[in-house]
Amino acid sequence: MTIVAGKIESLKKLKDVLNENGITRFNSIGEINCFLRNYESELNDIPYTVKITLDNEIKNLETVTKQAIEKSNKNIFNKIFGYLKIKSLNRNIQSLINNYENIVKMRCIESCQELEHVKSTVEGLYTLIAGAIGENSVVNELQKLPDNYYLINDFSLEFNPPIYNKRDGGRIFSIQIDHLLICQAGVFVLETKNWSVQSIKSLELRSPIEQIQRTSYALFVLLNSKANVRIARHHWGVRKIPIRSIVVMTNKSPKEEFKHVKVLPLNSLNGYIQYFDEMFTQSEVENIFNYLNNKAY
Repeated sequence: MTIVAGKIESLKKLKDVLNENGITRFNSIGEINCFLRNYESELNDIPYTVKITLDNEIKNLETVTKQAIEKSNKNIFNKIFGYLKIKSLNRNIQSLINNYENIVKMRCIESCQELEHVKSTVEGLYTLIAGAIGENSVVNELQKLPDNYYLINDFSLEFNPPIYNKRDGGRIFSIQIDHLLICQAGVFVLETKNWSVQSIKSLELRSPIEQIQRTSYALFVLLNSKANVRIARHHWGVRKIPIRSIVVMTNKSPKEEFKHVKVLPLNSLNGYIQYFDEMFTQSEVENIFNYLNNKAY
């Protein structure tokens, strides 16, 4: 199984946004999807759930009261100090019983409002959730590769000074890569898109081809700069570390092909990666991985 470092960026962002909105009930994308599927059922169950919770609350208070009475009967000292506690417990129990229906009604309103807050927040995070689903599926697929493959998720790096981009004359100050795979065939830069047909056709969304070309160029300059990574010299001369760019489409894919970037559906990803011949030793692969993993922030 592939050795994995780092967490998926969209999952980290999703968790941060949910926490900012006071939502801590989800531990996975699967739980979010399950919540959305069962929202109406959970909403309808609120009165029943509230009553069960309130009944248990009353029973627990009655149990605590009974224990306090038994303790107070042991000696006069306990009776004196337990009197006020027992009185307070009985008052709380009677208050819950006398106001049972009103309490149920208020708690139902609060629970409905909380549930609606969770639903509206989650639905507003559709883009993040779709991204997390796509990236997670890519990680699961890449983990099927042997353990001489190394994967870095959410690889981010700043350049100071920036890298001059010969292709467009601009300067590259930072890069962010969804998945960076290092193996004996070289380094693969993977950008994941969980896009619909409408998103592919949209002129408002940034081109993932331009994005990954810029990123791959910066990474190529970094890895092939003098003495940055320990790679054995070939008797013909200095070897380069190739960078191969892949846009992984986990939903729909464009029909077109693009220069210098391979666009693949998820089910073709591992076969494409394993097609390339090995050119590095396992020790060199580990050197490249350790160098990049230590550089990332």
